[in-house]
Amino acid sequence: MTTSRRTSPTREVGRVADRLHSAAIHLLRRLRVEDEALGISAPRLSALSVLVFAGPKRIGELARIEQVEPPTMTRLVDGLVRDGLAVREADPDDARAVRVRATATGGRTLRRGRARRVETLRTTLAGLSPTELAALGEGVEVLERILRDR
Repeated sequence: MTTSRRTSPTREVGRVADRLHSAAIHLLRRLRVEDEALGISAPRLSALSVLVFAGPKRIGELARIEQVEPPTMTRLVDGLVRDGLAVREADPDDARAVRVRATATGGRTLRRGRARRVETLRTTLAGLSPTELAALGEGVEVLERILRDR
């Protein structure tokens, strides 16, 4: 997208940010339907994702990563443990501490949810022209770089 003479770069950044925000919300709403089919709340699924992809974590560390207070994370973890998706175990580095680890069932559940979301996206993207798909791919690369660098 080019900036016209009448649109300042600052204004264009604001417009793109607003459109990206709106698109992200709509995308998340569409994918939330797939998550609901798993029977797990979005916050629990997010915490489970951290445990599956980043490995066992203490409650405080998991809370910091997920940007919630430790008591909130404790409740989320209680639900994951109750559903057999995670377990609490002694921290091998500090016998006084407890860490949370995803179970095999938790890993399978997360992968099943991811597959459902990716399939929804694949179906949606299948209707794009090759040019549109290439442009979107470039945009995703930019987003990945921005998120990685921040």
